[in-house]
Amino acid sequence: MDRFVQAWVDGWVVSRGAAPPVDEPWGCTIDVGTGAQHVTRHVLGATNDAVEEATVRTVAGAVTGAGVWLKVFADPSVVRGWLGPGWWVDPEPGHLMSAPLTDAPPGRVPDGYRLRTWSRGGVTRTMIAAPDGSLAARGQIAPTGATAVVDQIETSPAHRRRGLGTLVMRTLQRAAVGQGARTGVLGGTPQGRALYESLGWRVESPLTSARFTGTDA
Repeated sequence: MDRFVQAWVDGWVVSRGAAPPVDEPWGCTIDVGTGAQHVTRHVLGATNDAVEEATVRTVAGAVTGAGVWLKVFADPSVVRGWLGPGWWVDPEPGHLMSAPLTDAPPGRVPDGYRLRTWSRGGVTRTMIAAPDGSLAARGQIAPTGATAVVDQIETSPAHRRRGLGTLVMRTLQRAAVGQGARTGVLGGTPQGRALYESLGWRVESPLTSARFTGTDA
C-alpha cells in the first residue's frame, strides 16, 4: 500500500472512531457504521498510474449492499467508467495531500472570537466560536506516530476570508508536532485545496469517492 494512503487510513480510523482496518490484497476494508449511508469503505492502496482498472472493477463488482464506499486514488473522470450500475460518484475530485508539520505559532485570534483546543481518545480538536457564540470554524487531527491526519476542517460561510481556516490548521499542526508527528496527511476537497496549498501542502494524488446506492440507482 502507498505510504501516504497507509498513513491516511491509520489516522482516519482514529479520527472517526472507526473499526481497525482489515488488510486486503488490494488495500483495506474499514467498517464505519455511522448510518445507512456509510456502513463500510473499501480503500484501494495504489495511487495515480499504479491504479489498475481490473482491480477497481473487481472490488466494485463484489459490492452488493447499499452504503458501501469506495476510495480510489485516481481521477473521477477515469474511475467512473470502471464502475457498474448503482454507483454514485462524487463529481468533484478530492485530493490526497501531504506536508511537513511545523510548530510555528498559529497566529492571533480575531477580536471577539474564541478558540479552544482539546484532546481526547487520540484526537485533538480545535473550535473557534464566533462573537455571538455560533460555530465559526473547526477541525481535528489524529497523530499516529510520525504522521498525523487532518480531518473535518470547516469554516462557516459567514466567517470565511478572516484567516480562521489557517488558524485552525496551524493550531492542529502544532499540537501534532508536540505529540511527535512530523508529516501531515489529509483527504482534501476542491474547496479546501487552495487553503492547504497556501500552507505548504502538496497533492500526492487525486481521490475519487464513490458510494453504492443499490442496483436500481
